[in-house]
Amino acid sequence: MRPARALIDLAALRHNYRLARELGGARALAVVKADAYGHGAVRCARALEAEADGFAVACIEEALELREAGIAAPILLLEGFFESAELEPIQRHDLWCVVHSPWQLEAIERTALTRPLTCWLKLDSGMHRVGFAPADYRAAHARLMASGKVARIVAMSHFARADELDCPRVAEQLAQFETATAGLVAEFSLRNSPALLGWPQFFRHGHGDEWLRPGIMLYGATPFERYQEQAAQLRPVMTLESRIIGVRELPAGEPVGYGARFVASRPTRVGVVAMGYADGYPRHAPNGTPVAVDGRPAQLIGRVSMDMLTVDLTDLPQAGLGSRVELWGAQVPASEVAAAAGTIAYQLFCNVRRVARSWLD
Repeated sequence: MRPARALIDLAALRHNYRLARELGGARALAVVKADAYGHGAVRCARALEAEADGFAVACIEEALELREAGIAAPILLLEGFFESAELEPIQRHDLWCVVHSPWQLEAIERTALTRPLTCWLKLDSGMHRVGFAPADYRAAHARLMASGKVARIVAMSHFARADELDCPRVAEQLAQFETATAGLVAEFSLRNSPALLGWPQFFRHGHGDEWLRPGIMLYGATPFERYQEQAAQLRPVMTLESRIIGVRELPAGEPVGYGARFVASRPTRVGVVAMGYADGYPRHAPNGTPVAVDGRPAQLIGRVSMDMLTVDLTDLPQAGLGSRVELWGAQVPASEVAAAAGTIAYQLFCNVRRVARSWLD
């Protein structure tokens, strides 16, 4: 059996969720969209169900997967619905729904519903993807209330640059939100992972009307480019690992891999690892990207191919065929691999495929 696999530590997942609740002092929806960022949405939701206040997914297909698996907790559709026909299964399965566009508001007004909805009304406070403009927000709120179709409204918005720890845009968006929602609703939701970890000075701890939306932090990766004290308390959930399946001795001056990107400057012992970009490892990871071989630091050399990559074993004489290679996990932070490859840990996790997944509890 091919040795490439992803180990998912569910105890670490629970630790990170509890940290989010502790830091925010409020209710928290665990964001499990995109198959829980590649970690397995059903297994992660089951691991958190006893203590999570609910879950958040991107779309109804992801929500129904959880409902079919027996998850009974509240589930929020972060993108709302894409056509009015989805309102029937939304109410049938008791799903919560983001409303971010005028056409969604009109669909709710037109549709005959058998039970009132819980709507999260989205304000565009500066992200400029979706959401009602500040000038239109109060009217949208009033229409929802007047429709008779809504039992509960949560005001929400999303920060565009909360992962930049010294960015003034966070304060500007918060001020925009406070102005647009003043006096309208009691419940609100603003903080995603970077806002929760990095901006406690802007939020009152333990605000009973707040809903947190931790995402990437649940999976143990920092959203920041530099060290941040709270993020350092996270525990990595996914370990991507494989084994060495071949060893080559190269003389100085010889290349390895496609395009001869790496040329040995000394006699080099090369380990071939069963892991490639078809498994989700980033193809553009450069020479020197960190890995760990049998628990010791090592480096990627040569271009990543579809099914294999190569590492430098020259200074690891005990390593050889069958040696364990950690591509990211407790020893090799996913954020460091992502930074080397010019991407983010979110993408690394979401791209993991083909490898066997094992959930450890």
